[in-house]
Amino acid sequence: MMKVSDSSSPTGVLEEFFRTEEFESSQTTTTNKNPSSSSSRFSRVVHLLRSTSKKSLENLKVPFQYNNSVTSSLRRCSSLRDSLRFGSSSDSPVLAHSPRRIFSFSDLKIATNNFAPDNLIGKGGYAEVYKGKFSNGQMVAIKRLMRGNSEEIIIDFLSEMGIMAHVNHPNIAKLLGYGVEGGMHLVLELSPHGSLASMLYSSKEKMKWSIRYKIALGVAEGLVYLHSGCHRRIIHRDIKAANILLTHDFLPQICDFGLAKWLPEHWTHHIVSKFEGTFGYLAPEYLTHGIVDEKTDVFALGVLLLELVTGRRALDYSKQSLVLWAKPLMKKNKIRELIDPSLAGEYEWTQIKLVLLAASLSIQESSLERPGMSQVVEILKGNLNDLKCIMKCRVPFYRKAFRDENHVKKY
Repeated sequence: MMKVSDSSSPTGVLEEFFRTEEFESSQTTTTNKNPSSSSSRFSRVVHLLRSTSKKSLENLKVPFQYNNSVTSSLRRCSSLRDSLRFGSSSDSPVLAHSPRRIFSFSDLKIATNNFAPDNLIGKGGYAEVYKGKFSNGQMVAIKRLMRGNSEEIIIDFLSEMGIMAHVNHPNIAKLLGYGVEGGMHLVLELSPHGSLASMLYSSKEKMKWSIRYKIALGVAEGLVYLHSGCHRRIIHRDIKAANILLTHDFLPQICDFGLAKWLPEHWTHHIVSKFEGTFGYLAPEYLTHGIVDEKTDVFALGVLLLELVTGRRALDYSKQSLVLWAKPLMKKNKIRELIDPSLAGEYEWTQIKLVLLAASLSIQESSLERPGMSQVVEILKGNLNDLKCIMKCRVPFYRKAFRDENHVKKY
């Protein structure tokens, strides 16, 4: 019996698209003697996503630097399933992507000044991100995958492309296109503001509180979409300031799905044996048992919320944890000692308390005591009355900070 792939998995997205393309081509093209040859080549590449063997990429007959078959296959699926339907009519607006462009290596080198170190805006264990500018003036972020051998890079590339083909939300970064010459590259929209990390920690001009609050709410709403707005639950696993891009009007957009995991509906969690992510944002259950679920992202968002209020890094240069520094202050209700001094008193007091409340609940050591992401959004909006996690809250900060809301002062 032929194994049928899950059409809502990253691999299934690409395979189903290619099967449809092959079928459509066979209906309209009669001169091609082997209409499925490209499909066969692509299927062999996609097979790497499932394979646990260590066979060499040479078996695919696709030299990495001059990967014509991969280039040809990806060129055919440039929109990565524009017309894909996952069986739910509610998904159709989500999948209304415009076609994506395939960039040559020359395009990318020119845009980044030959990947100049000055244009490097992010670097992790498996990729580098460069800012660039095309001849039409459009600014972009170019992610170059670096981890492992050629086979592993292709696997990471196809996996991330499969996820990004499935998402479309104002708070998710837009994929403009990709390049497969000279390596595997993803090209994203970028504004002059860059990432939240660069604005919060490197910019000479300090961020206003209104912008910080907008970012907090936008990132939370983006995560609600990933967790419950897609046909399959997506756990990002690497929420951090560097992975939040800011548009020209400071709309936050979650980027970098290199570590993202899909969770089937009937799965409560996923367990990984290889620990990846960014220290300072990693949830306790992930560090101790490798457990990944929605609460993994909730914890990371809680750390991000603390960064927005305090102006401190999740892990500073002395390796001090922001969570360990902030928890005693929240427990003693010393809110003003938590607030970034650069705000100089210019903030909305109620919003500060709501963000800190959401943060204090999100960074609970037990994942069971953390709210879901939709509840975090409600907390940030100030809708506290109907939230069970608030009514049963055992966090001293909540009881002290909100016990007399009628006498809250606004600054």
